Amino acid sequence: MSEKKEIFADSIGQIHFAGNMVRFDFVTLQPTEDGKAPTPQSSMRIIMPPQGFLNAFNSMQQLIDKLVEAGILQKNKKTENTGDTTTPEIVENF
Repeated sequence: MSEKKEIFADSIGQIHFAGNMVRFDFVTLQPTEDGKAPTPQSSMRIIMPPQGFLNAFNSMQQLIDKLVEAGILQKNKKTENTGDTTTPEIVENF
């Protein structure tokens, strides 16, 4: 079995569409010399066609649903004025 390269990112800094491709810019938090809060620094870009982006989005949505079902994430209640829901939050019960 071949080894897979693992990549760590603290977050996605930006997602944009250019040249008919979806581009994810991943960031890592880097410490500062003066002891202040870490600053995000771009570390890698993933580029994929729109269909690949949709497939990835659907996979992530399915995983979010499983994490909510397992109690690891908790969906926020709808806001009273707009009816919109916000991003699920991590439940810290472990």
